[in-house]
Amino acid sequence: MRSTSVRDHEATGLGAPADPTGAPDGLRRRAGAWLVHELREILPPTIFFLIGFNLIVLTTKLLVADYFVAVGSFMLATVAALVVGKAVLVANAMPFLRRYDRAPLIQPILFKTFVYWAAVFVARLLEAFVHFWLIEHNPAGGFLPHIVAIFSWHHFAAVQIWILVLFLIYVTASELNGLFGDGELRRILFTHRRSELQLNRRQHIRELVRLSRLTDAHSVDEFRDPTSAAHRQLIDIVRRLAR
Repeated sequence: MRSTSVRDHEATGLGAPADPTGAPDGLRRRAGAWLVHELREILPPTIFFLIGFNLIVLTTKLLVADYFVAVGSFMLATVAALVVGKAVLVANAMPFLRRYDRAPLIQPILFKTFVYWAAVFVARLLEAFVHFWLIEHNPAGGFLPHIVAIFSWHHFAAVQIWILVLFLIYVTASELNGLFGDGELRRILFTHRRSELQLNRRQHIRELVRLSRLTDAHSVDEFRDPTSAAHRQLIDIVRRLAR
């Protein structure tokens, strides 16, 4: 009886010693994969707004004829780019941001641009409030009179317009990249098309647009029928794309 119970115990794996390194290794792999994914998501908006915000600082200094550009201004712009990059990453995870994904492309572009712009607007006001209340040790109730009396609305509006334009450019590029496929827009912009392929990039995209319209206009059964006009058009488009 005892030997039987021991065999049963070993057969179920309860008697085998657990691998002490298995769980930590799996945890490290998952943590590493999560970190790589987060970095890949946050790098594009961070780099874009890093360049954009520093351009804002530089052009603002030039416009007011302040040719001594302080390093601290660029540091603030860099920190702001990191904050915006993380804000874009968090906003992209919110379901309501995708409510216009099936609408014409202009609608999600304008909607996401407005959401990002409004988030940065609120963040800038909160930043000014924290600086006024916690750093300068002023009463919180005096923030609004302080804003009205001292705050430079012309400068604030100019920066917000810049941010709106930057977000419009970024969201448009992001939506086009998602439309073509992740990484396809970069390949179109920065890689050469092989000379043996007869269609150039414009012709290739036009054929893809024709293919999309053809699939919208006809059913699957029509494409399966070798005698149908839809089937012949489909084969013709695929043949031109493959050449």
